[in-house]
Amino acid sequence: MNIFLIIVAVVAIILLITGGLSSAVHWLLWVGLVLLIIAVIVWLVRLITGRRRA
Repeated sequence: MNIFLIIVAVVAIILLITGGLSSAVHWLLWVGLVLLIIAVIVWLVRLITGRRRA
């Protein structure tokens, strides 16, 4: 699960950068933002609940 969270965060950042540079793929900005929000929520839930297993 931890590897999955890292991959989602990296993809989200890449999509945000790509979406910011090209107006033709403007929807990538929103996809990246949604993925980043999901990654942060999952990270916060894992931090609050104290689950440390992968």
